[in-house]
Parts: sequence; C-alpha cells; structure tokens
Amino acid sequence: MLSDRKDLRKARATPLASIFGSGFLVIVPILYAAVGPYSVVAMLGVCALAYAMGSVIRFNIRHAEPLLAAGTISDRTARHERTANLALVLAYAISVSLYIHILAAFLLGGLGINTPLRENIVCVVIIAAIGAVGRFHGLDILLKLERAALIVTGVLIIMLIVGFAVFDWQAFKTDTLTWPVLPEQNLWTVLTVLGGTLIVVQGFETSRYLGSEFDAELRVWSCRSSQIVSSVIYVLFVAVATPLMHFLGDQVQDNGLLLLAAKASVLLPIPLVIAAVLSQFSAAVADVVAGGGNTAESTQGRIDDRHAYVLICGIAVVLGFASTLTILSFASRAFAFYYFLQCLVAISVSKSTAQKMAISLLAAALAFITLFAVPAG
Repeated sequence: MLSDRKDLRKARATPLASIFGSGFLVIVPILYAAVGPYSVVAMLGVCALAYAMGSVIRFNIRHAEPLLAAGTISDRTARHERTANLALVLAYAISVSLYIHILAAFLLGGLGINTPLRENIVCVVIIAAIGAVGRFHGLDILLKLERAALIVTGVLIIMLIVGFAVFDWQAFKTDTLTWPVLPEQNLWTVLTVLGGTLIVVQGFETSRYLGSEFDAELRVWSCRSSQIVSSVIYVLFVAVATPLMHFLGDQVQDNGLLLLAAKASVLLPIPLVIAAVLSQFSAAVADVVAGGGNTAESTQGRIDDRHAYVLICGIAVVLGFASTLTILSFASRAFAFYYFLQCLVAISVSKSTAQKMAISLLAAALAFITLFAVPAG
C-alpha cells in the first residue's frame, strides 16, 4: 500500500507541477484587466474548459493509445497524432520562453530594477545557458528541482491564500473592502483575452506521456486528480485576491502579484520571488526535456534529445524579445492547437455519436482560441 501511495503521489507530481508552473503568478492581473469583479466566474469557466480537454486526453489514454501501439489505427488518425506531437514541441518551446520571462520579471521586480530590456536580456541569457548545458551535459541533474519546486510552490500558494484572506477579513471588519471596477470591454475582447489564459491551466496532458513509468489507469487518475486539485486552488486563490485587485491600477504587469503580496503582508514578497525563480526555472527545464523527447520520437531519432534541446531553446530565445503577456497568448494558442488535434484523434476513435458531437464542440472552442486569442492589456 505504501508503494502504491508513492506511485500515486509521483504520478500526480508531474502534471500538478506543470499546471502550477506559471499560472498562479500571472492569472490575477490578467483576470483583473479582462473581467474585474467577475474574475472568479471567469476562472471557473477556464477550469471547466480545461477539465473538458482533460477528459479528451484521458479518453485517448484509454482508447487511442492501445490502437496506436498495435498499429491498428487509421492513417489519418496516425497523422493527427504525429502532428499533435510536433505541435506540442512548439508549444513547449514557447512555454520555455514564457517561464523564463516570468522568472526574470519577478526576480528583477523583487530587486526593484525591472525594465523590459533587462527582462529580455536575463531571459535570453538563462535560456541560452539551459540550451548549452543540455547540449553538452544533458538536463537530468536539473530535473531534480521539479519536486522541490512543487513543494515550494505549494507552500507559497497556501501562504498567499492565507495572507490575502486575512487582508480581506480585516478590510471587511473595517468596512474598507474594495471590489475592482468592471473594465470597459466588449464580449469579443473578453473571450479572446480569456482564451489567451489557457496556458495557466495547461499541464495535465503530461500524464499522457508517462507511459514508460505508469500504467494507463494510474495516468488517467493523475490527470483527473491534478485537475481537480488545481481547479479548487485556482478558484480559491482568485477569490481571495479579488478584493486586492484595485491596487493594480490601470496597467497590466506580468509581476503584478508582487504588488498585491506586498499589500497583504511585508512577509510575502521575498518568498514569492524565491518561489517564482525556482518554479519557473524548473518548469522551463522540464519542458525542454519533454520537448526534446517528443522531437526525438517524432523524427524517429533523426534529431536526438541533445540537439533538440538546442532547437527548442533557440526558438525560445527568439521569442524572448517579446513581452510576457504576448508570449503567454502565443503559448495558449499553441496548446489550444495541440488539444484541438487530440480532439480529432478522439473523434476518429470514438464509437459514440453523442460523444463525437460533444468533442466536436470542444474542438470548435479550441480552434477559436488557436485563431483569435490575444494578450491582456
């Protein structure tokens, strides 16, 4: 039983770490700019969409994987799967740039020396260093940070929730509780901005690619349970942060959470910076490794892992000159395209007409995000 529990925790650690990789650091200012006082409702909607996508991934683990392994799947479905794997590599490359951009924003913001140029320079230097280490030494040693990063991130989220809740309670008792003003946004803008936040709940699909370590049912469990846990935490986090959103002002900043943490307690900003640096670096390394493995597999070994690391980091460096929120929307669109292709795989495998129709509706929503998602602000 103890061994089983260890397997359960280990299987859930990877998707959970990926889901929390960047989301909790940037979601509050983005929701504030998009929907203000309705941020909790929007977060619920984003989590519901993510859970629907997770259902497709879980369906494919159970039903598409055995057919792929046996080689009995149609040529069209096999093409969808190969294209999805390549799309995932691109999504990982964009994510690497996003994670390191967030790292730079919080590190420099914590030191009080943040500027767009310095953020870009730090981002490019760190990504280039990861690529160089991966090319010549491999990245296995850096992957050991993942579990530590998840623990630190979890502790910090609890600290922030408690700190924000105490602030809210004090404001309620003194009748100074202030709700953010609803931004003047049309429905199209709101939907396209919220579509650009898909990346913050991405990560559950990593369960699909842990087949060498865990059986199908354990991976299905890890995918579902990580989504449930993260959804509850995200909604609670956004709920307690909403009364502090008015401190963010008119401009959306990628490290705006630092300001809210400082307003809630002088004890929160330093741990927030440390957690941001550790979690973002760990998430970036994990995505480089995952992208390298997918590249090697998709090219049937013509590009090995270490050369793939250089390719992925090269793409990430180019994107490193864009703003964090722009990269975030690009990453959301890339992952939406990957999930769209996974929907096509599921539709081709499913034998239920009703199920095909439901997945088709989800695919339409993902196509919308792929084509139209935009940055906040």
